[in-house]
Amino acid sequence: MLRLERFLPYRLSVASNAVSGRIAAVYRARFGLSIPEWRMVAVIAERGEPVQADLVAATAMDKMTVSRAVAALVARGLVRRSTSAHDRRTSRLSLTAEGRRLYNEVAPLALALEAELLAPFSADERAQLFEMLERLQAQACAKS
Repeated sequence: MLRLERFLPYRLSVASNAVSGRIAAVYRARFGLSIPEWRMVAVIAERGEPVQADLVAATAMDKMTVSRAVAALVARGLVRRSTSAHDRRTSRLSLTAEGRRLYNEVAPLALALEAELLAPFSADERAQLFEMLERLQAQACAKS
């Protein structure tokens, strides 16, 4: 018999929603950012000048969610689009000075929130948790 409280996809979804909800409340209140918008800012900061398809791949979010988040960030002046002289259909994304300032303010807060959420776990348990999540993701991707 299926029991949701013991069903892995359900438990992962509930845990993810709880963590995202906790973080989203802080990002929205302090910075006016949604979770997808923050993820775009973080990926762009880490990757330099990705194209939108890179954001989809890096975040495992659907194209429409990524597109809306990028559009909102461009409208706020946090992200800029630049087209290549070689391929005008593809635009590269980068953080503006304001976007970089926002990233530099949010990133330490994100790390502090993560530390707070992981506080009940020992260093070994945290390492084990991340290793198990990597294996779970690899297994799910291998079978799809």
